[in-house]
Amino acid sequence: MDRNAKLQWRDSVVEALDKSNAVFLANYSGMTVENLTALRRELKAVNADFHVVKNKIAQKAIESRGESVIAEMFKGQTGVVFAYGDTAAAAKAFSEAAKKFEKLQILGGYMEKSALNAASVEKLASLPSREVLIGQLVGTMIAPHRGLLGVLSGVQRNLVQVLNAIKDKKEAV
Repeated sequence: MDRNAKLQWRDSVVEALDKSNAVFLANYSGMTVENLTALRRELKAVNADFHVVKNKIAQKAIESRGESVIAEMFKGQTGVVFAYGDTAAAAKAFSEAAKKFEKLQILGGYMEKSALNAASVEKLASLPSREVLIGQLVGTMIAPHRGLLGVLSGVQRNLVQVLNAIKDKKEAV
């Protein structure tokens, strides 16, 4: 591979790094082409991509952005997952794939200018999806209003029950 091709490859990695919200690294040594294709399909469903990049090219791309926090993780056969959409969904799909394919080993990652180890990626994968988190937040914000509404409507409900009890008592007499 000549120098210009390597520079173009590095530039494409830099472009992918610029577009992505998070980056996850994995050792894919021993995986078959079919397994890698299945992994790419699963990640594509959650708006993420798996790329095999030469270690030196990936290190140069990361260092060219002034962010070398994960440069030392590029050893052996390292694959890179670029998460473009929901980071938690991409981490979850990646983690499930690592459980499904025994040869795939999560090494770590990078999100918001900080390095992640393998355990951090697993914790990120255990988070609920973005929609569920938004629903929980809205539910938490509405809970005090719903409680107040219940208390206020309880007064009216009790008044109606007392009036019905008085009516029933007078009808029984």
